[in-house]
Amino acid sequence: MLTNKPEPKQFVMPILIFILIVFFMSISTIVKLITDYWWFQALNFEQIFLISLKAKLFLFLITASIFFVFAILNLIICSFFNKTKIKFKLKLLITLIISILIGAAYSQNWFSVLQYLNQTPFNLQDPIFFKDVAFYIFSLPFILTAWKFAITVIVITAILITLDYLSSALLDKVKQPKVIDPEKPQQKPDLLKQLLSNNKAVYHVFILGSIFFALLAIYHYVSRFSIMYSEAGIVVGAGYTDVHIFLPILKLLSILAIIIALFFYVWIFYISKHQKIRKRHILMYIVIVYLLTFFIAPSVIPGIVQSLKVSPNEMNLEQPFIENNIRFTRIAYNLDNVEEIDFDVQLSLTPEILENETEIIDNIRILDWRPLTQTYKQTQEIRLYYDLSEIDIDRYNIDGKYTQVLLSARELDQQQIAENAKTWVNLHEVYTHGFGVVMSPVNAVTDQGLPNYLIKDIPPTTEEPILEIDNPRIYYGEKDNDYVLVNTKTDEFDYPKGNTNEYINYDGNGGIVLDTFTKKLLMAIRFMDIKILLSTDITSESKIMFNRNIQDRISKITPFLLLDEDPYLVINEGKLFWIQDAYTISGNFPYSEKIGGINYMRNPVKIIVDTYNGDVTYYIIDDSDPLMETYSNIFPEEFKTYEEFPEGLKEHIRYPEGLFKVQTYIYNDYHMDDATVFYNKEDAWETPSEVYGTGQEVDVEPYYIITKLPEEETEEFILMTSFTPLKKDNMIAWMAARSDGDNYGKLLLYKFSKDKLVYGPLQIEAKFDQDSEISQQLTLWSQQGSRVTRGNLLVIPIKDSILYIEPLYIQAETGQLPELKRVLVSDGERVVMEIDLATA
Repeated sequence: MLTNKPEPKQFVMPILIFILIVFFMSISTIVKLITDYWWFQALNFEQIFLISLKAKLFLFLITASIFFVFAILNLIICSFFNKTKIKFKLKLLITLIISILIGAAYSQNWFSVLQYLNQTPFNLQDPIFFKDVAFYIFSLPFILTAWKFAITVIVITAILITLDYLSSALLDKVKQPKVIDPEKPQQKPDLLKQLLSNNKAVYHVFILGSIFFALLAIYHYVSRFSIMYSEAGIVVGAGYTDVHIFLPILKLLSILAIIIALFFYVWIFYISKHQKIRKRHILMYIVIVYLLTFFIAPSVIPGIVQSLKVSPNEMNLEQPFIENNIRFTRIAYNLDNVEEIDFDVQLSLTPEILENETEIIDNIRILDWRPLTQTYKQTQEIRLYYDLSEIDIDRYNIDGKYTQVLLSARELDQQQIAENAKTWVNLHEVYTHGFGVVMSPVNAVTDQGLPNYLIKDIPPTTEEPILEIDNPRIYYGEKDNDYVLVNTKTDEFDYPKGNTNEYINYDGNGGIVLDTFTKKLLMAIRFMDIKILLSTDITSESKIMFNRNIQDRISKITPFLLLDEDPYLVINEGKLFWIQDAYTISGNFPYSEKIGGINYMRNPVKIIVDTYNGDVTYYIIDDSDPLMETYSNIFPEEFKTYEEFPEGLKEHIRYPEGLFKVQTYIYNDYHMDDATVFYNKEDAWETPSEVYGTGQEVDVEPYYIITKLPEEETEEFILMTSFTPLKKDNMIAWMAARSDGDNYGKLLLYKFSKDKLVYGPLQIEAKFDQDSEISQQLTLWSQQGSRVTRGNLLVIPIKDSILYIEPLYIQAETGQLPELKRVLVSDGERVVMEIDLATA
């Protein structure tokens, strides 16, 4: 007879107490949830918020309910089999707490569930299991998550009922009268032995054990697919040992797990009734065999086979798997369509050629952005609270000429406000925004070696109509400033004007209107700032702006996109916009080489952020990416098409440097398409080095230039880099990523002849240093209390020749204003140093 039959009234009080505790612990979470909804709503992305919230809640309820029902049913069964003194309402409360914790943990997997339900096929099958790549990227993570949940439910439930049975055994021991016999040693109660004597308890635990091993069998089956991105072999993906040894071992483990799962029932229905057979512990021996196989076989046997059979014949046995790795890696990083072109370098530069290539020469970047940062800061920050630390590279049609420029947003940095001025009103109501931009061409300087500004000063002034800015205010940028309140009774500081300041009131669409007491109260709780609630400056028309860092802003809306580290500023129709490149990534692409845990990368979306209103708009520029299509299925109507991209901003999209770096790193090895050559690394490349700054040897960074590609008729904006053979300094090839018009995204590789020496950046640096006149002049400057800073060495293809250009900056030891004083130029044979590029 059940001694602890649960009564409904017993449940009410503990549940209410628990709900109150959870509520008070979660009040900040609830406030954040509500204020986040207002934030998403203000940006017209409430559908993303609601879809993700519904998915989280649904997953929370499903997982918590499944565990709760399963655990409670087992505890009820336990109560029938077990005369325990533990109150059922305590069991209920403990189970409820664990259910909530499990639900909260597994609700974080909401996005993998949505990806699984909305997945888009890649129409590409792996060569081993013949599964579409979508299975590995979308289905397999979901299956593994479901398996982890199932095994968690079984293990925790088994622990709960085992503790319940043991508590009963312990209580029985406590109840027994203690008879102390001084002639016999005292023995500790053997709870486990007492538990095993309870057949019903053993049956109950064994049934759960059977389910546990059945789940292990499923795990071994599913684990087979993980070899497709295994890093155990010479390349990422399944190798000879994986296919011929590791897979059979997993099959054996799966069979053993199934046998054990079934043998639990054999024990329950047959062995437990025969004392002689029961004493042989057959089940224990089978489990031991399984455990030995599980821990030893997958590591020892493949290792032996790899050493004795594969290593002596590695190339022959691994060849088809290396070919798979090369093919799939190229596809994963969008390198399968690189156009390779032979580039026969001739040392044939003449004055006539240079005169005919004025478009290239006029756009050669002689200003290096790193020393230029100091120049911008010293000459154009104007006030201590402004910051010009981020310089972007772009191009504009100025006076009908395609011109490459450097520009920087004059952002307001609240950390740089004077300490005695960091009052609450100043930080949150007065100093709210930056003001304007600074721009200069990459190829022109003044007589003093300073930038020849196209846009400068406050308010920004320019002589070019296309660069005029009607609204230069920057509320949203790259700085991590605190929240601000606008449209209050306190005027906002706009910009300095002589000995006075100009003030404004915000009239844009950004921010959340604080038109109710509830909104002010919740915002005060969110930011732990009672002054939001108490301030008399805040009216019903006031707004609060937060998450103003554009990358934080975008990541909050779409956390599933990886952002390029360098958003850049664009002027269009008198307004300022940020363009942010975003990547779709995965680490589960079969047979693909990994870099930082990632083995698939695409740039299918460009994101535009309005600096004044904070509006965020997503434009899909590559609709062939299955990941992006899946995201569009999950959040329909949240991503716009390329046709909707504003024409003025289309002219400024560029191939992202972050993606290009990853692709060129991968291409160092994966340009080799022959498995034997790849295996021997006969033609491996690497990123070249250069001498930079005050003499440091650094890797050459990719750089944007305007140039005319070989065989092309017009100049275009490209991102390029060069390659050198592994552990060599001579240049072997260069790659260009195109950014203009219909050619956007195309990758071109220009390969030099292997029987002709083409100097690499470091070799040209050595030629500069070996020139007696140049070396003497550099030494002289360094001895006169100045510091010589070397800029980027640019490799510029012109016709069938190469031009090497490096700017030299001179900076006083006590000053912070680097000035461009000389330009080093070489055609591969001669080296010169002159006062400007034209002379050189």
